[in-house]
Amino acid sequence: MKTLLPMLKPYRKECILAPLFKMLEASFELMIPLVVADMIDTGIAGGDGGYIVRMCLLMVALGIVGLLSAITAQYFSAAAAVGFAASLRHRLLSHILRLSYSQTDQLGASTMVTRLTSDVNQVQNGVNLTLRLLLRSPFVVFGAMVMAFTIDFSSALVFLGVIPLLCLVVFGIMLITMPMYKRVQGALDQVTSAARQNLTGVRVLRAFCKEDAEVAAFRKSTQELTRRQLSAGRISALMNPITYVMINLAVVLLVRIGAVKVESGILTQGLVIALYNYMSQILVELIKMANLIITITKAVACGKRIEGILQILPDQENGASSGSSLRGHVEFRGVSARYRGASHESLEGISFTAQPGQTIGIIGGTGSGKTTLVNLIPRFFDVSQGQVLLDGVDVRDYDAASLRGRIGVVPQKAVLFKGTIRENLLWGNAQAPDSDLWSALEIAQAREVVKSKEGELNSAVEQNGLNFSGGQRQRLTIARALVRKPRILILDDSASALDYATEAALRTALKTIPDPPTTFLVSQRAASVRYADRILVLEDGQLVGQGTHQTLLDTCPVYQEIYYSQFPKEVCGHG
Repeated sequence: MKTLLPMLKPYRKECILAPLFKMLEASFELMIPLVVADMIDTGIAGGDGGYIVRMCLLMVALGIVGLLSAITAQYFSAAAAVGFAASLRHRLLSHILRLSYSQTDQLGASTMVTRLTSDVNQVQNGVNLTLRLLLRSPFVVFGAMVMAFTIDFSSALVFLGVIPLLCLVVFGIMLITMPMYKRVQGALDQVTSAARQNLTGVRVLRAFCKEDAEVAAFRKSTQELTRRQLSAGRISALMNPITYVMINLAVVLLVRIGAVKVESGILTQGLVIALYNYMSQILVELIKMANLIITITKAVACGKRIEGILQILPDQENGASSGSSLRGHVEFRGVSARYRGASHESLEGISFTAQPGQTIGIIGGTGSGKTTLVNLIPRFFDVSQGQVLLDGVDVRDYDAASLRGRIGVVPQKAVLFKGTIRENLLWGNAQAPDSDLWSALEIAQAREVVKSKEGELNSAVEQNGLNFSGGQRQRLTIARALVRKPRILILDDSASALDYATEAALRTALKTIPDPPTTFLVSQRAASVRYADRILVLEDGQLVGQGTHQTLLDTCPVYQEIYYSQFPKEVCGHG
């Protein structure tokens, strides 16, 4: 928690005032039993109705002042807790966005979502209750014990004996349940992961009639979560009955001692009731303290999980070179790449050169390493051996933000964000005028798509672009990359939903761009790459052929297999 606590510094005032007002409320609460005792011994015993009314009004006044103090304390504690949680979420999200693809893949999306939501909420609740009760409850407990000693020393020894026993029970249960609640949060990760996968792939599940299997798997995850929660809950549930039994036994002993002393004239009836009220206050506060400790236990467990994410250092450091003057010359020198935790290389010994403005086609079977290769250019992943050079400079020596500002990437899955078409396009360049947006749409063959919408650029886009077809989403994501006017353009199988005519028009339009970018065109369709200046053929992570379409058709068996599987010889010959 050492990493998280400094984020409370902007709320120092709230962190001081909240406990102070709570202790002020507690001070008024400690005065109530003495007022009641005085009312009984003086007002009721003497039959003085006016005195009884005055004492009742005094109790009401103490209650009102205590209520105002409690509301004020609640306001300050809530302000500190909510502000702290907001700062924590921002810091956590910012840190996650700085992690490399390898690190985020290793953590998993469900883990990061749980940290940002459930874990942060638990820490927020812990901070809120800590500011309100951490000082108040001990203050009332020891204050009530001191007040009891001022009333009668021998009777107060009961308080002195029961409080350590209660503390032993409370802290013992806390130590047992703390690791259990940590395991509960781990099970919650699994449930979140299962839910996320089902929601993301719901159409695939329905297509393959796998609903029952996924429901069974989800039920298994939730049952494991329930089992762990019940295990922790059963032990936590022991706290209230054990403390109640101990307190009530102490009350029985206290009443017994008090009765003897009232009979002897040592104590008055009012003072015995005051002692009983102080014991009841201790009971209430220790129950609050027990619940607070459970909440703190959960918060500490969640805080350590969040801290674990924040302590992961980004494994990609920024270099000093700027990518602002990038021309687009790309060279791979003996490049090998391995995903974290993998047993073998995903790419091995890749070498080629791309001149500025050239179109490089990349083709190969599923899992051959096409996406891995293009992800090395903007340094989404780092090479395990060799070098990726841009304009003769290793990509690891570039400032990442500056470099990626000159590279346009269109991933395999077309992702549009909720908002408008204009807002989505401006992700490419926030300062781009409408003329640049329309120009990018024209090249991406998406102009008619936007023109057909009533609001054109201001038309609404639903989450993930669900109000557009797959081909329309792909064209809009290509336009978004083109708005950046990149020097290197990566189209990672981003035209798979386009028909051949639209794809051909897109390739032609890309050639007409003044000072065209170096374009990497990843595809499994031979028709998409056949007109590229150079084609790279990958198989099992190795470069098995490179050259023009005709050269590869004559010399590369892998390319021949791909091409003729899509265009039979008797139909296309060698053309």
